[in-house]
Amino acid sequence: MPDDHTRRRGAPGAWSVEGAAVVEDRRVAGTEEDPRAAELRRTVARLRRELAAHPADLPDRAIADDELAALDAMACEGVPEVPRLRRALLLIAGALGSVSALAPALRGVRAAIDLFGDVPQAGGRD
Repeated sequence: MPDDHTRRRGAPGAWSVEGAAVVEDRRVAGTEEDPRAAELRRTVARLRRELAAHPADLPDRAIADDELAALDAMACEGVPEVPRLRRALLLIAGALGSVSALAPALRGVRAAIDLFGDVPQAGGRD
């Protein structure tokens, strides 16, 4: 059986993007998923839906969409690299600016990324 990142669309357990929502076609029996990755995928999907529904013309919306897709792909592939997760989060936050309507969903993505560890401490580097 092929691994997650080589599954074809329509195959059991394959992922597809429909609009702004990520949809799992069907779970493969007997596969186990890291609960941190599942939470990341769930929160990313929520932010993608809310961003798609947001009426404002955000100049960097495409950047946010691209980075959200990258986060989803990393979560599907297994345990992602924490520095890459944090970089994507910074790009998304910068792209969304101070859009308060999206802040709760963005906080959810940050909390999901924090589940992977290596949370930077306040006050800078040692």
